[in-house]
Formats: sequence, C-alpha cells, structure tokens
Amino acid sequence: MTQNGLGNLGEDYACEVLESLGYELLERNFRSRFGEIDIIAQKEQYLCFVEVKTRGEHAMGRPAAAVTRSKQEKILKTSQYYITLHQREIQRQDLQPRFDCMEVFADADGEPTAYEFIKNAFSAN
Repeated sequence: MTQNGLGNLGEDYACEVLESLGYELLERNFRSRFGEIDIIAQKEQYLCFVEVKTRGEHAMGRPAAAVTRSKQEKILKTSQYYITLHQREIQRQDLQPRFDCMEVFADADGEPTAYEFIKNAFSAN
C-alpha cells in the first residue's frame, strides 16, 4: 500500500474516532497557499486543527514526531487563514483554537487498529 493510500485510510479512521468522541467535523483537507490541515473539528469551545499521522506496524518512531516545526508553521498559517475566513462564526461561538495530532497505527494490511489522540500537541507560540 502506498503511503498516500495509508494516509487516506488513517484520515478516514481519525474522522470516525473524532465523531465517536463527540466532535463535529467542519472541514477535511482544508488547503491554503501555506499548506493543508487534515481535519478541522469543533467540540465545546474548541476549534481543533488536527494533523493525522498514520504508520504501519513496521515503522520506526512515533507518528507525531513527523509533525516538525516546519509542518507546525504551515498548519499555523493555514489555521490563521481559516480563522480569517470564518471570523464571525468563530467569534460568535467564542471558539478557542487548539492544535491536535491524531496518531493512527495500522496493521500489515494497512488497516487502522489503534490510535493516540494528542490534544494541544503544539501551540501557536
């Protein structure tokens, strides 16, 4: 299975997990000229920008380690663009941005088998 195919399966799985945890999915693969955010979701007072990293059973290291400072900067700039586009709604609901990471672990066939949801994986500072 290609890495891109595995990534898409991981994102599908992450969406299912987030919905089961009570998150409302707002966007998927939101793009700007700065980059892409895998999932934008809302729960209670949080507007969550979720980066999904999927790894097969033989991969080394934690998936979240792939969310480098450079990747974080792209997510931050893209989230600022999203917030600008939806400013009225975000202010009306008094939503606080949060940057999360969903690690998805897959078996040898590429099927997601487990996850780790890291809230506040990084900050805007």
